[in-house]
Amino acid sequence: MRNLPTFRDDDGMATVEYAIATLAAAALAGVLYLIVNSEAVVAGITALIERALSVKS
Repeated sequence: MRNLPTFRDDDGMATVEYAIATLAAAALAGVLYLIVNSEAVVAGITALIERALSVKS
């Protein structure tokens, strides 16, 4: 029977870890984009800015 290769060394693991971290960061950015552009958040930010810019005399 022939010997099968063993994959015990960690060559290439850093590249895979960076790829997974990059995908996770992109997914998080997508979720945050959807949250920030939701109607409720946009309305709240708009109201906050209008209140901050209004001058009471």
